Amino acid sequence: MTYETVIGLEVHVQLSTASKMFCACAVAFGAPPNTLTCPVCLGLPGSLPALNRRAVELGIRAALALECRIHPESQFHRKNYYYPDLPKNYQVSQYQYLTHPPLATGGTLSVPSGNTVRRVGIRRVHLEEDTGKLVHAAGRSLVDYNRAGVPLMEVVTEPDLRSPEDARVFLMHLRAVLQFAEVTSGRLEEGTLRCDANLSLRAPGGPHGTRTEIKNMNSLRSVERALRFEEARQRQLLDGSNPVVQETRHWDEGREITFSSREKEEAQDYRYFPEPDLVPVQIDAAQVEGVRAGLPELPDARRRRYVEAFGLPEHDAAVLTATRSMAEFFERAAAAFPKPKVVGNWLIGDVSAYLNAEGREIDQVPIRPESLAALLALVEAGTLSGPSAKEVLEEMLRTGRPAETIVAERGLVQISDEAMLDKVIQDVITEHPGPVGDVGAGKVQAVTFLVGQVMKKTRGRANPALVNRLIRERLRVP
Repeated sequence: MTYETVIGLEVHVQLSTASKMFCACAVAFGAPPNTLTCPVCLGLPGSLPALNRRAVELGIRAALALECRIHPESQFHRKNYYYPDLPKNYQVSQYQYLTHPPLATGGTLSVPSGNTVRRVGIRRVHLEEDTGKLVHAAGRSLVDYNRAGVPLMEVVTEPDLRSPEDARVFLMHLRAVLQFAEVTSGRLEEGTLRCDANLSLRAPGGPHGTRTEIKNMNSLRSVERALRFEEARQRQLLDGSNPVVQETRHWDEGREITFSSREKEEAQDYRYFPEPDLVPVQIDAAQVEGVRAGLPELPDARRRRYVEAFGLPEHDAAVLTATRSMAEFFERAAAAFPKPKVVGNWLIGDVSAYLNAEGREIDQVPIRPESLAALLALVEAGTLSGPSAKEVLEEMLRTGRPAETIVAERGLVQISDEAMLDKVIQDVITEHPGPVGDVGAGKVQAVTFLVGQVMKKTRGRANPALVNRLIRERLRVP
C-alpha cells in the first residue's frame, strides 16, 4: 500500500539572554555542575519568580520573523510531572488555552526548496523554562541543575512536512532565521536548539494516522535518520496489519534505531493550571512595533541582496546565508578583498569542506575574515599558487596563523622567474618524450600533463599560467 508521511516538529530554542527565565542566575554553557543555581531555579520553598523581560522581547522577535499573530495578553501555566531534572516537579510553561493563549500563534515559515518555496505553518510560539540535565556515567545518574530555569522558546509546526528530508531542510532554515534575528546561537552541540518530531503514516489525502513522538536527536543529520527509521518501522507495521501505538520513542544514535520510552501523554496528564506566582504577560502594539523596527536583516533578504548586489548564483548565496556566522564572515572578507565571487568560491569550497570534516562552524575555527582576504590577495598578486594556497589555508583554519608567516616559513612563494622555470621545463620535456610527441602530433591536451609535471617538480610553487605559456612557446603550440 502507498502511504503518505506526515511530520510535525516541536523545536526547543534556548534564548540568548544573560540570565535565566525567572531569576538572576547566569546562563553559561560549560560551567562547573550546579554552580549557576539559586533558590528560585531550584524551586526551594518561599522563593518567587520574576519574569525576564529580555526573554519576552526575543520571543516577540522570533514570532515576528515567523509571521505569527502576537497576543496582547498571554499567561504562564504549571505543567506538572515528576522527573529528577525538574527540581520543582513542575515546569513553568505556556499552553494553548482559548482564554489564556501562548505568546503567539498562526505563523508560517517559507522554506526555499530548489526552485520552489514550501510554506510550513507555525501552530504556536510559546515561552517556558528549561529543565536540568541528567548525566549518566559509571553506572550512576547525576543531575546538573545549571540548565534548570534557562529561558526556552518552543516553536510548534503544523503537520505540514512530508518527508524526513523536508524536516531537516525546515530545521536548517528555521535555525538560520532565528540566528539572523539574534534570538539564539542555534548550536545543536550545546543544546541551544533541540527538536522532537511527531510522525505518522496515512493513505494519501486521508485522515491522520496514529503518531509517535521521537526524542533525543542532537543534530540535523540525526533528525533525518531517526525519521527515516521511524517511517520504515511504521510502514512495516501497517503492511503487516499491526497497529501503530501512540507513544514516545527515543533515537539511539549508536544503533540507529528508535525504541519505546513511554506511552505518549496528553494535555490532561500534565494537569495544566495558571501559574499563581506570575501575572499575565501584556504586550501592546507599540512594544511590538519597537521590536519589529529592531529586527536585523533575515536570511531570505540577505540571500536576495547577495544575488543582486554581488552577482552571486542563487546556490552560492543560499550556502553563504545558511548560518549567520558564515554570512558575517563572508561580508567582512569581501570588504577586505572586494571580489565577492572569489571569496564566496573559497568559502563554499575549501573552507566548507574543512568545516564539514571537523563538524564545526566558521566561528569555531581561529581564522579571521581579514586573514582569508590576505591569503586571496597573495594568490591574486601571483605570490602564491592555487595549490599552495590550499595548503596554507588548511593551516590557517587549524591554527589561525597569518598566511604571510606560513608562506615564508614553508618557502611557498610562487616561482615566476622565467629562466628558473625554463630549466625545469627542459627537464620535463627530456623526461617525457611520449607526451611531447603527442603534442607534436596535434594532441594539445598533452600540454596539461606536462604542466602538471612541472608543478610536481616545483612542489606546486610554479606559476601555472606562466608554465603553460612557456611550454607552448617551446613546443610551438598555438
